[in-house]
Amino acid sequence: IQLSTCWSHITYSTLSSVFCLRAGGWSPLTSDQYQWLEVDLGERTKLTAVATQGRYGSSDWLTSYLLMFSDTGHNWQQYRQEDSIGAFPGNSNADSVVQYKLQQPVIARFLRLFPLDWNPIGRIGLRLEAYGSSDVVSLDGSSSLVYRLSPGLRRTSKEVVSLNLKTLRNSGTLLHAEGWGGLSLSLELERGKLLLLLRQGGTSSSEPRRLASLGSLLDDQHWHRVVLERQSAHLNLTVDKHTETVQIPAEFSHWDIEQSLDSENPVISTRDFHGCLENLLYNDLNLIEQAKRNDHQVTVMGNVTFSCAEPVTIAVTFPGPQSFLQVPGPTVSTLGGLSVGFQFRTWNKVGLLLTFDLLQQGGVAWLYLSEARVQLQIHKDGTTNSFPSPGSALNDGQWHSVDLNSRYGRFTITVDKKEGGVSSPSFPVTVGRQLFFGGKNNSENCSNPFDIFQGCMRLLTVDNQPVDLIMVQQRLLGNYSHLQIDMCGITDRCSPSHCEHGGRCSQSWTVFHCNCSDTDLIPPPAVYEQSCEAYKHNGNTSGHYYIDVDGSGPIKPQLVYCNMTEENTWMVIQHNNSELTRVRPSPGVNQHLLYFDYSSEEEHLLAVISQSEHCEQELSYHCRKSRLLNTPEGSPFSWWLGGPGPGHLQTYWGGAQPDSQQCACGLQGDCVDPQHYCNCDADRTEWYCLTEDSGLLTHMGSLPVRSLVLGDIQRPGSEATYRVGPLRCHGDKNLWNAAFFDKETSYLHFPTFHGELSADITFLFKTTSSSGVFLENLGIKDFIRIELSSSTQVVFSFDVGNGPLEVHVESSVPLNDNRWHRVRAERNVKEALLQLDELPAATQEAPADGHFHLQLNSQLFIGTASRQKGFRGCIRSLQLNGVTLDLEERAKITPGVRPGCPGHCSSYGSLCLNQGHCVERASGFHCDCGLSAYAGVFCHTEVSASFKSDTSVSYTFKEPYEFIRNSSALPSSIYSDTTLRGENVSLSFRTNQSPALLLYVSSHYREYLALLINEYDKLEVRYKLDNNREAEVLTSSTRSLANGQLHTVAIQRVTNSVSVTSVLWSAQDESCFANFFFILLNYSKSPHHSFLSPDSDDLDPDLAKLASLGFIGCLSAVHFNSINPLKAALLHPDTSPIIIAGPLVQSSCGSSASANPYTAENTHHLSGTSEDLNTFIHIHCLAGVIAVVIFVIVTGLAITARFLYRRKETYVNRDVKGVKERDSPDFPFNNQTDSQNVSSENPKEYFI
Repeated sequence: IQLSTCWSHITYSTLSSVFCLRAGGWSPLTSDQYQWLEVDLGERTKLTAVATQGRYGSSDWLTSYLLMFSDTGHNWQQYRQEDSIGAFPGNSNADSVVQYKLQQPVIARFLRLFPLDWNPIGRIGLRLEAYGSSDVVSLDGSSSLVYRLSPGLRRTSKEVVSLNLKTLRNSGTLLHAEGWGGLSLSLELERGKLLLLLRQGGTSSSEPRRLASLGSLLDDQHWHRVVLERQSAHLNLTVDKHTETVQIPAEFSHWDIEQSLDSENPVISTRDFHGCLENLLYNDLNLIEQAKRNDHQVTVMGNVTFSCAEPVTIAVTFPGPQSFLQVPGPTVSTLGGLSVGFQFRTWNKVGLLLTFDLLQQGGVAWLYLSEARVQLQIHKDGTTNSFPSPGSALNDGQWHSVDLNSRYGRFTITVDKKEGGVSSPSFPVTVGRQLFFGGKNNSENCSNPFDIFQGCMRLLTVDNQPVDLIMVQQRLLGNYSHLQIDMCGITDRCSPSHCEHGGRCSQSWTVFHCNCSDTDLIPPPAVYEQSCEAYKHNGNTSGHYYIDVDGSGPIKPQLVYCNMTEENTWMVIQHNNSELTRVRPSPGVNQHLLYFDYSSEEEHLLAVISQSEHCEQELSYHCRKSRLLNTPEGSPFSWWLGGPGPGHLQTYWGGAQPDSQQCACGLQGDCVDPQHYCNCDADRTEWYCLTEDSGLLTHMGSLPVRSLVLGDIQRPGSEATYRVGPLRCHGDKNLWNAAFFDKETSYLHFPTFHGELSADITFLFKTTSSSGVFLENLGIKDFIRIELSSSTQVVFSFDVGNGPLEVHVESSVPLNDNRWHRVRAERNVKEALLQLDELPAATQEAPADGHFHLQLNSQLFIGTASRQKGFRGCIRSLQLNGVTLDLEERAKITPGVRPGCPGHCSSYGSLCLNQGHCVERASGFHCDCGLSAYAGVFCHTEVSASFKSDTSVSYTFKEPYEFIRNSSALPSSIYSDTTLRGENVSLSFRTNQSPALLLYVSSHYREYLALLINEYDKLEVRYKLDNNREAEVLTSSTRSLANGQLHTVAIQRVTNSVSVTSVLWSAQDESCFANFFFILLNYSKSPHHSFLSPDSDDLDPDLAKLASLGFIGCLSAVHFNSINPLKAALLHPDTSPIIIAGPLVQSSCGSSASANPYTAENTHHLSGTSEDLNTFIHIHCLAGVIAVVIFVIVTGLAITARFLYRRKETYVNRDVKGVKERDSPDFPFNNQTDSQNVSSENPKEYFI
């Protein structure tokens, strides 16, 4: 045992592998952090635990300490519990024993303990025990061990090669395994990393295929654990504490070890490796022990020694700004000569390496790193000269050598044996008596103009003589400050990389950075949703979007099309051929094999199908003399593969059930030939109408379609066309997975959350409570928690061993408003982040050298089971590291929690525009556009039509007694269309015609409302509410309304008051004007008669003249109270009381955007030919049905003519029937009416 100093007498004894310090224990003369206790175990021993105890009968004990290990008594390595934590907990008194089991056992000869803290009212005091038990071989770079299997050795499903390695070289082949055909697997060191390589060709010169890369800085002259394990079709490579799993290539599925029996095909070798191996095992067989025994299976090749002889190199670490090393300069100056050499390694691009004064000249010289290159700068008399050197990218963490020589007035810098000539200064150089490495003593009153050096140095020489760093450590040579001598404390923070989504890791001495510029994360992942359903609920419309199905999980976002034009929101994933494609016989080809490559990657595709509520894919086949599935008893001519991976064989067709070997017609019983279950199996020789088999594949386990095999196409005259449509899915099971907590004591529990290094949590909540814990998971000391701390604040808190850390986000609006709010919390080794809704994210950096493993052991609680106040409200779409927790299933079996959460319209109802009504659903909401003049998923799409001079649309209203005859329960508002106390009218128009009648509404008593453009190109509104008085006229002051621009007009009347709002666009300067007109109509009563469609003779003469001109232009979003006549005419002409005269064409004239871009995008064409496929398929059908079509047309015309004649006769001869007036206290702007039936008595009509 060696001690820094000793205050009291110590004796010790050695008992097996337990080493005890007795007789009171050790206490140094001075209690400071420079004291240490060292134990020599005599040989390399496997240490598994250490135990400490205070000094007997005293107040002296340690409260924390460090442990270091070494094989030589030099080049110490600190033991770390985690990658950045090395402190061990000590004692709380002098008598109790505190044992600490090493998480990773250490094999070493020397153990050194450094006190960090001790009892503040006592001294450093210690009694120490170390617990622990090892075969070593040394290879010189040209020697190796070769192991061959016994010929009768049975192959196992699991094979393991394990070893410990130590080396000073950063390159060399560590392990080599060969198989048939020249295939080989090898483990090779390259720049301090361990690579798993596959070669084909049997020579080391063949280009290898890299399967895995793991580890870093393995040339640090410390022992590292390596395990290569094969399990079935996977290889697990472990280096120290990190493991990477790779798929074994099919051509090397089991190493072919049982086939490598020839003595010329070694299975394991260690060629070119220079260093030591220990405990080399193959399936628990100790190969080093076998070699010692001269076993015939292990061959020793070259100079192999069974001990670890290694040179002793002393390194020194410069950790911070106050670090420096001062050593004596040259002892003899020959013409100002200087020779300094050293090796360094660092991650920093900048840093001062060496400083020395120039005697006589009064100057100073600096050797430093700048942009990862070595530079020399000489400063004298206010003049600075800089001299570059060879080498670049010297901040790669590798050892680099630097030699600085000055002879005969000329400097030479050599970097990594590459010499660079440096111009000589204009004065002789005489070096001072002291050399400063890494910095300079502040007492020298000389500032450092360069950044500090953080890194390691070794092999320092001055005048070709090595610098004894141990003497420096003992204060016998030179001086130093804040150094770590006899160890290199470099840490690779990028191995393994903590950067996600393929980000590239870079680092400095203290921190690492993630460069995401070369990844798919543009824009940032925060804008990616996990489904088209989620994009819809953000207010988006149809278009292409990036879908990130697993959030922060490993699956990359993919670009898909979201079709939101239907009630369901469809995610559309295309493949390489979704068009209708013809297949013709080819000589020598009996089957056509077709593969489909999808625009999304495999993992993304399967995740989409898994989380969707419904998926489908069209599969159709048009045939002539080309059978499809034949009969259920026979083998099918054609089939397809679908499902995960390459797919599984499927013998049913679109519209049928899996495993049925049928088509849709077979399931429905309407095939053209009842003896078969597919139309094409009838083997027709003509393109007959029914010889096609089409339908949707909806069994999600069989999707997507991977390939298609068409068999019966080789016979003469055989022709066919096929189509495999895109994959379409709707619904998101994860988005609406919710639970309602009706008490503050309610909670759900799940297995422990494993987010040791990275935790990414997202969810939505809504509540009326002002506080509560959303979720928490506890450990012995560690924890993680997200809570609503007040009505405006969310807090994310956790502890990984450095003390509690909190991140807060404050909202300017209350969060207990019973609306959905989104929370995203992330914690990694660098920082913690919390984001609420669209507010800026709050972040908190983690300690640079603290704990960073989150160690939890309790269950994960949604809500809380601790003394914290629980959450009362709804939580949905909860994801932890990309995995959705099934709240609904767990809520079904948990008291106090209900599955699901209604009330989505409170959050999303504002998305329904233009009088659209939000309708609740169990999973989301739906916008009912029945009362809106607009259409679309959010009632946002204008319904527009182009009119010609002979086009008109009339809408007929019902009388109240018509409803009474058909219904016993009627809403009171149904009478508001007949006893109107006001109107709410709006429309948009675009025209070049002036004058023009836009809209006309009238009653049977010749009361009317007319909207027109007069001869002066101005907007004019005419109101006549009393048959005995002239019409009131409201005229806008703006001209040039017939300018082809879109204008919007809104008219509102409440009893006697009328207001007109117009948004008009000037053709001259494209500026917008808002004109408001308000007028009081002095009438004694409001109209109470029905609005009727008058005969042309009843029109005012001026209006009749305008009506005769017709209207040429565009009308859009026409709205009258609760009636939308133009929308009814365009979208529901068969079920609405609408009469259309002349051509009425739906268009996008009322909007700058296309009405339905999705329609154009999904137009299908014949692949590989320019022929019209519809004509090709249906040319023979037309001859068979043309007579029927002509008959139907003629019959329809006759019926229409008779109907119009009878309708006109009804209008002429009908009697007027009075209606009892029913006054309503409220203004009925939103009136309900039944548009399904048209009354023949007292109709009122609405003309456009």
